[in-house]
Amino acid sequence: MENSFEALITTYIDSKVGISENFLTTELSNNLRQNILNLQSKSLLKAAGIGNADMISYDSEIRSDSIYWLDKKHNDPFENQFFEQMEAFILYLNESCYTGITDYEFHYALYEEGDFYLQHLDQFKSNPSRKYSIISYLNPDWQISDGGELQIHQNGVDQKISPNAGKTVFFKSDELLHEVLLTNKTRMSITGWLKCDSIL
Repeated sequence: MENSFEALITTYIDSKVGISENFLTTELSNNLRQNILNLQSKSLLKAAGIGNADMISYDSEIRSDSIYWLDKKHNDPFENQFFEQMEAFILYLNESCYTGITDYEFHYALYEEGDFYLQHLDQFKSNPSRKYSIISYLNPDWQISDGGELQIHQNGVDQKISPNAGKTVFFKSDELLHEVLLTNKTRMSITGWLKCDSIL
């Protein structure tokens, strides 16, 4: 597990975009993916908004995915396993990089064929608590023709990252403009933020 943590941190230090190809095991990725499909079958996924809870709006011309917030109160065994791994990563990150992360939040994200999310930053102007964005992908056998890449814009260069199952991506929430390109088939992930309520 620490190897995948170190891969995220090392690649982040090198390029401001951390990538671990096998952060999630195949088994956990498949189980979390099935959770999303179950939520979809029960119509529990909701249209994703733009902004925070105080100033939220909905515009399908900007983003068209659906989400469902993870919560320990659900006591889902696979979500709990995911939380345990993220808490271990946060501990490792705090101890090795002194980041001072104290909290987190995650949601499932489902992009159906034709969905996208235009260029944006992840940190709210009215609330700077989100320090790092972290996205874990749940899509087995993803092909280039399937689209749906995470595209990161940095210093005039565009970096495309395919959403293959098990892969996790990590970057500062207030630094890098990014978008989800048009997807040509159903695309699933867990998207979240590592947070610090005090300004360091």
